Amino acid sequence: MSLPLLQVPGGPELIIVGLILVIGLVLFVAGLAATYWVYTDAKNRGNDNAAVWGVLTLLGFFVGLVPGLLVVAAYFVAGRE
Repeated sequence: MSLPLLQVPGGPELIIVGLILVIGLVLFVAGLAATYWVYTDAKNRGNDNAAVWGVLTLLGFFVGLVPGLLVVAAYFVAGRE
């Protein structure tokens, strides 16, 4: 006797947990990529605070997606000056 996928005990919960893990991994990699990009861009522009911008970006994405994006936006605004 075989059970369909969603009738496996714990099946829907496993799918939800798997999706949460995949989304978390994607956001983690995006945060690392944004951190690397901000650091290298600041370094290429000759910004003396490139390491500070990199750490701030990493910390922003560690807190969450929105704070990380706000740090990247602040970098854009500060980079214009």
